[in-house]
Amino acid sequence: MGLLSFLFGNKTSKIKAFQEKGAIILDVRSKAEYDSGAIPGSKHIPLKQINSKIEDIKKWDKPIITCCESGVRSGSAASMLRSNGLDCMNGGGWKNLYSKL
Repeated sequence: MGLLSFLFGNKTSKIKAFQEKGAIILDVRSKAEYDSGAIPGSKHIPLKQINSKIEDIKKWDKPIITCCESGVRSGSAASMLRSNGLDCMNGGGWKNLYSKL
């Protein structure tokens, strides 16, 4: 087990567990970034709009895996969603996440 896996757990297995529960991929990049390439079937809400969309996101009634370009914005989004009672994890950068799906 590598040091990062020891410190942060196995992200791939956590992603798989979320998928088994029917998780929705939420991409929080800008529209231009999303339009240039994204995970098929993912939903798109830019990070700046997350707080105003919390009630809509709650209606999905599914766990959420957030992603962005590098994992920074998706980490912020995941934190916001968890603080509002949602089952959410930071999937990190969208390309890396896509490779794990």
